[in-house]
Amino acid sequence: MASIILPGTGLGSGLDTSSIITALVDADKAAKQSQIDRQTKVNTAALSGVGQLKSVLAAYQAALDKLNSTTTPAFLGFAATSSNEASVKATATNSAVSGSYEIAVQSLATSSKVATSSLTAAQASAIPAGSLEITQGTNVYTVDISATSTLQEVRDAVNSKLQASGISANIINDSSGSRLVFGSTVTGEGSDISVAASAADGSTDLDFLNIDGKKLISDTGGAGAISALAADAKFTVDGLALTSAKNTVSNAISGLSFDLVAAGGKSTVTVATNTTGLKTSLQSFVDAYNNLVKTIGTLTTNTADEDGNLTVAAALSGDSTPRSILAAVRSELATSTSSGKLTVLSQLGIATQRDGTLAFDSTTFTAALEDKKLGGEIQSLFLGDDGLLARMSSAIEPYTDTIDGILTSKTANLNLQKSKLSDDQEALDRRIETLTAVLTKKYNAMDLLVGQLKATASNITSMFEAMNAQKSSS
Repeated sequence: MASIILPGTGLGSGLDTSSIITALVDADKAAKQSQIDRQTKVNTAALSGVGQLKSVLAAYQAALDKLNSTTTPAFLGFAATSSNEASVKATATNSAVSGSYEIAVQSLATSSKVATSSLTAAQASAIPAGSLEITQGTNVYTVDISATSTLQEVRDAVNSKLQASGISANIINDSSGSRLVFGSTVTGEGSDISVAASAADGSTDLDFLNIDGKKLISDTGGAGAISALAADAKFTVDGLALTSAKNTVSNAISGLSFDLVAAGGKSTVTVATNTTGLKTSLQSFVDAYNNLVKTIGTLTTNTADEDGNLTVAAALSGDSTPRSILAAVRSELATSTSSGKLTVLSQLGIATQRDGTLAFDSTTFTAALEDKKLGGEIQSLFLGDDGLLARMSSAIEPYTDTIDGILTSKTANLNLQKSKLSDDQEALDRRIETLTAVLTKKYNAMDLLVGQLKATASNITSMFEAMNAQKSSS
């Protein structure tokens, strides 16, 4: 706000009226301005603190989600390694048994790919009304064909209805014309696709879309399987011959699943205790928890001033919310839901320190895996609907919810307070501007009056001096 007080000394009174007005205005403004400044500082710090608290909780939740992933499990008690991942990739579960297995892949499981006979341009541009009965194994699907459909429209109708079931259609153009080709994501012997076309009028006008999926095109000269029939994968485990309808095999070796990647290759799959992987996952959990504890400590603990006294308030000093978050999370640390031999984190070498953070003792952890054989139970302790990770996520959810969460509400209230403080500042500025104008007007009037009085006094003095001079000369 620009000051309306002009610097200088009053011409009439000789007083420094601008300094007087400034002093009076500052005295009137000081208390309220100090209150607004103090509350604004607290409000700004609180908003920043809540923002940091949201950020660290989001990071903590992200760490929990990563550790709780179902696609990349973090707490597997056993690890499987393949000597040749170009041929076989393997994954062990908690029911695995340490050992090694020689796996040789003779052939991969294949899916069905069949095609109609070649269609002329006339056939492909005006297909009669009817339906396609598409059979794969024991599954039968019906796709309706509208009158005078094009081959592209038939393809689109098939894809619209059957892609979710793993069957798709496309068009291939060769030297003889266009073919409607069906493919499948389903592999294994007996998954061949067959197509029976029926014209709506009962005629044979749709027979050119029939496919006998169990015959090769090379044998029939028309419709059929393009290159080969669908087949099972063939492989051996330690010399034992096995087959699988899928290239992902989960029932050949107890506790071990593996992907057959390429035919003609061999691999030695070794299953052992997942010491390194488990240690990494547990350390990640400890680090995420400690980051949360340390950040909350920074936001709530006062710091020392120049004299060493703890008088510098933290951003959320006195706020019970951060302490409530820690209490909720710590409560889950102390709660055990596992019914096995592993019931508490201390058995894995994870213990709470005096400052509230966690320490991870690798010696105790190694003994838990090697001597007590607890590796297979770690997953049960951490994962699942009632596992530690899920319970910790539930504990912080009331605070992190973006709609009705405690921190969301706190941020909204602080922003309202910030807006009110801004309004209070504007109101104070307007009042001070008005007060300044009033005082300036009064002091200007006073200065004018004093000037007039001084002029009158000067005139009177001059008159008396003149009279005295005249009297003296007579």
